[in-house]
Amino acid sequence: MPLEHFDAIIVGSGFGGAVSAYRLTEAGQQVCVLERGQAYVPGSFPRSPQAVRRNFWDPRQDLFGMFSFWSFQASEALVASGLGGGSLIYANVLIRKPERWFVREDGRGHSLPWPVQRADLEPHYDAVEKILGAQPYPFHSNQGPYKQTPKTLAMRDAAAKLGLAWELPNLAVTFAVDGGSPPSPGQLINDSYPNLHGVERQTCRLCGECDVGCNYGSKNTLDLNYLSLARQSGADLRTLCDVKRIEPLEGEGYRVSYDRHDPNDGHRPVQRVSISAKRLILAAGALGSTYLLLKNRPSLPGLSPALGTRYSTNGDLLAFATQARDEQGGPRRLEPSFGPVITSAILGRDALDPGGKPGERGFYLEDAGYPQIVNWLVEAANVGGNLGRFARGLQRRLLAWWTNSPVSEVSAEVSALLSNGIMSSSLLPLLVMGRDMPDGRMSLRQVKDHQYLDVSWSPKPSRAYFQRVTEICGQVAGTMDARVIHNPLSRIFRRPITVHPLGGCPMGRNAGEGVVDRYGQVFGHPGLFVLDGAVMPDSIGPNPSLTIAAFADFAAQHILDT
Repeated sequence: MPLEHFDAIIVGSGFGGAVSAYRLTEAGQQVCVLERGQAYVPGSFPRSPQAVRRNFWDPRQDLFGMFSFWSFQASEALVASGLGGGSLIYANVLIRKPERWFVREDGRGHSLPWPVQRADLEPHYDAVEKILGAQPYPFHSNQGPYKQTPKTLAMRDAAAKLGLAWELPNLAVTFAVDGGSPPSPGQLINDSYPNLHGVERQTCRLCGECDVGCNYGSKNTLDLNYLSLARQSGADLRTLCDVKRIEPLEGEGYRVSYDRHDPNDGHRPVQRVSISAKRLILAAGALGSTYLLLKNRPSLPGLSPALGTRYSTNGDLLAFATQARDEQGGPRRLEPSFGPVITSAILGRDALDPGGKPGERGFYLEDAGYPQIVNWLVEAANVGGNLGRFARGLQRRLLAWWTNSPVSEVSAEVSALLSNGIMSSSLLPLLVMGRDMPDGRMSLRQVKDHQYLDVSWSPKPSRAYFQRVTEICGQVAGTMDARVIHNPLSRIFRRPITVHPLGGCPMGRNAGEGVVDRYGQVFGHPGLFVLDGAVMPDSIGPNPSLTIAAFADFAAQHILDT
């Protein structure tokens, strides 16, 4: 039987895959997008303990959920699996990579310019921001609750006290029903085109649930824009299709073989399907795309020796400001669950910036939030306080029963059994990302009949960077008269955790320097592209999503022009 054939097959539906899918289909090309995860309709993101437990990705254990957790020799990584890729779980932040940061270190103390520069990406940044509905958090709005968002106020004040730059970055979130209306939570959005799920969306409810999937459709995830537009233009979007093998065809083009999963019958043998295309675009993320090329290296002779190199965590670090106090010495309300996950950012200068000091590597420190359920968990963790309250409450009730008290209205006593909420309301997570050293390496480890991806990476070469951002976190917490807890997840797991893995297929000027050229095309393999975070030759610095999407738009334009 002849293979089903397309102009382009795109593996992955995140920022690289969704953008390139739309650009190519809009131009009339036949495109097939293969996404290993499921589609998530707003309202379907799990919240119950039982459903959340199964919301992880591991088909070998009949798990077909959204969170994909990777554990390596010296680090951990959390990414997404689902239609829309990382946009399903990211914090919506859209920041352009600073122009002076488009350099990479050569390992000998010298900096080399990226093959792609800010000027190349500028019009593509514009295009992506328009489709993603980029806009800052309406902190300065005179409408509604936005101007009194506690965590945003705290970050603004901290930056002012420390003499640091502060900004409200663009977010891929809808706050108003249309472009001419004021922001207002929970209102029906007037979309200019239908989304592929066929559901209505609501403006941001300020509930802090962005990172666990927005059930209101307020978050402008890729399935609601780029992928919806791609489908309208004729793209074939296939979910639960896990790509296993890629190989070149005689003449030109590529064959792709994937396993088709069925979550409703996970124990049945998966169906292996093969299709072909003139062009193959890998956009499965830094981990997924690099893994596919490493696994399929025997069928792709001549791949650059740079494959697997220049892995970076994008300088990810997590800290918590806890037990904040106000000017009167009482608890300071920071309310991390109010608002979208991230609302503002403090900027740290780089040695490449005006006024930067030698050796400094730039960073962005952002406020963070989480769903209200986490506040209950934080309060429940205060075992001593909980036991004390229950003991006092029980003592009062026993005394009332013993004395046959006539007081029958005991609502206040029941209320006293609950926590006062000070511990959770005076806490604020601090997220840092920046220019760490991209000196990690990806490789394969064989265990029986399975090849596992591994990453050899150490924070030691970036020690100065991590020390600096750790100190800044402490200073920011200090302006809130708060204690700081540094990198608690790394302490729990005894290894760093990143949500922004980059590199593995770095771009370069030639095959000795990189795996792909400035347009993402793999050296020595015409028609094979990598268009995601894997191609970044160095850390991006700010949140990577916008730069990855802009690069994909830039590369797609080149594909269409050639």
